[in-house]
Amino acid sequence: MSKSQNGSKARLAAQVCKEAGQLVLVFQGGGALGAFQAGVYQAVHEFGLEPDWVIGTSIGAVNASLIAGNAPENRLEALTSFWDQVTHHKPWHWFPTYRPFEQSLSYLSIMTGGLDRFFQPNSLAFANPRLRLGAEKAGYYSTGPLEKTLSEAIDFGQLNANAPRVSFGAANVSTSEMRYFDSRDETLDVRHIMASGALPPAFPAVRVDEELYWDGGILSNTPTEIVFDDYPRRDSLIFAVQLWNPKGKEPQSIWDVLNRQKDIQFSSRVTEHIKRYQVNHRLRHIIQELADLVPEEHQNTPDFDEMVSWGCLTRMHVVGLLAPAIAHEDQTKDVDFSASGIRKRWKAGYEQTKHAIETAPWRGDFDHLEGVIWHEQPFGEGQVSAA
Repeated sequence: MSKSQNGSKARLAAQVCKEAGQLVLVFQGGGALGAFQAGVYQAVHEFGLEPDWVIGTSIGAVNASLIAGNAPENRLEALTSFWDQVTHHKPWHWFPTYRPFEQSLSYLSIMTGGLDRFFQPNSLAFANPRLRLGAEKAGYYSTGPLEKTLSEAIDFGQLNANAPRVSFGAANVSTSEMRYFDSRDETLDVRHIMASGALPPAFPAVRVDEELYWDGGILSNTPTEIVFDDYPRRDSLIFAVQLWNPKGKEPQSIWDVLNRQKDIQFSSRVTEHIKRYQVNHRLRHIIQELADLVPEEHQNTPDFDEMVSWGCLTRMHVVGLLAPAIAHEDQTKDVDFSASGIRKRWKAGYEQTKHAIETAPWRGDFDHLEGVIWHEQPFGEGQVSAA
């Protein structure tokens, strides 16, 4: 296919996306697995699209901030630079022998020495877990390096310009309530990103407006609900980018159990949430249609207005993009910051999203009462080649 034909195809695909409504990227938390999200954005960007709203938790908040906190022409470079800086460079990565052995060495190296541009060990916490370090230092690692990295990479004026809108999910330590820091409603800074990624007990809580916050992933690691509950609601095309597989085989060893337990914990029951919102939005459509059947003489009343306010005819297409397992992946995958691991996951995110945009499953005829439509991509359960 010629360059001009490729360009025409990309423009057509982009137009199809725009017809579906606002483009929303929803990013889970998952440490090193977040490289998959960078690949998702690369595909979106190369099709000439930019998100209208980016929502993230933990590493998803980091990626979201790098997108929203840079001009469109600089976003891909910002993501590339960040992931280059947090790549774990050690001799055994360049001369791999046995992949599980290589992973174990990397895991031990990162757990004991940290990552230069991400986090570093808090020796006092390791020395005595009962030592009173203070609420904002009570973590096995300091995330000061990440704060510096993000402060250098993000233009907070751009981030707060609300183009795109950006939201970071965090968990209130005192109340156990989810809080979304949203550029539409408040001025955001690096603290809000750090709060979203403060996963205990590894990372200490972050204080924002006199309240302490931990990683939002401990409450909701797939924060699609903020889109469904937004007001006023808008027609939307939502790329729900999942890093943890909600489906998996029965574990046969303790090592398998640890891996599967993480997947279940952090996948956050995304499919169940989608099903619940499908019911809710179907009812909203039904309310709106029933309201049209009410005789006009009964419509101009406060009670009628209140009831009709629960109705809505918006439609939200949710495209599930699921990071596939790579060869020999195990429960240490979220700290696999090796160059090969980052490269493979980035490539997988790029290819899945490119396929989704080109096939556009949200096109076609759907039940007019359906307000939320789930499109699961045929990826994720297989393995990516170790090559």
